[in-house]
Amino acid sequence: MDSPEVTFTLAYLVFAVCFVFTPNEFYSAGLTVQNLLSGWLGSEDAAFVPYHLRRTSATLLCHSLLPLGYYVGMCFAASEKQLYSPGQASEAWQLFLLLAVTLPLVSCTLIYYWSWDKWTRHPLAQTLALYALPQSGWQAVASSINTEFRRIDKFATGAPGARVIVTDTWVMKVTTYRVHVAQQQDVHLTVTESRQHDLSPDSNLPVQLLTIRVASTSPAMQPFDIRLWIQGQIGSAHQAMPLPG
Repeated sequence: MDSPEVTFTLAYLVFAVCFVFTPNEFYSAGLTVQNLLSGWLGSEDAAFVPYHLRRTSATLLCHSLLPLGYYVGMCFAASEKQLYSPGQASEAWQLFLLLAVTLPLVSCTLIYYWSWDKWTRHPLAQTLALYALPQSGWQAVASSINTEFRRIDKFATGAPGARVIVTDTWVMKVTTYRVHVAQQQDVHLTVTESRQHDLSPDSNLPVQLLTIRVASTSPAMQPFDIRLWIQGQIGSAHQAMPLPG
């Protein structure tokens, strides 16, 4: 159990899980895609939509490189397996290397497809296009969102990779690979799940966990869920906070 191969495997597994799901410790240390590629991503406050077009693409690519990173690391941690020479490696490792190389290639192809014609084919741009007027395009909707996000009266909470944002016109949920967008005037909110807990981990007050479905009146818009915890007695809640997910 103390061999370099096992030690590296366990350490890399922990790193990969933390890099993908990003606990607070990784945020504090700056080990996030947003921080590592901040120079290319630009500022979210200056241009919210362009930032997340690039962020979701960069996140997909970085995460797809993790298996290849493991293989390269194993070339040093288990040099006796001769992984640095794929032709001499076992069949299982050759198949793993094929998968590790294929994932980034598929990601690059997808990102290239998204970025074609100024990101018009990106899922976020496709969603915004549903709200565009006939004489305009998704860029006009993006400009409106960028302007509203810069205002100080917006509501935003949650970790950088899993946030809920409410502006004057829009309700948005930012996740690792996607940005869900809905226009407030078209939104229906439905409580789909409610769980009661006697005590909060941080206080002696009861806590109710709610899952709220945000659905648009347009059938083309995909609904998304927001999780809330309400602290205090039901009917006289002391605090409500969106949770990632």
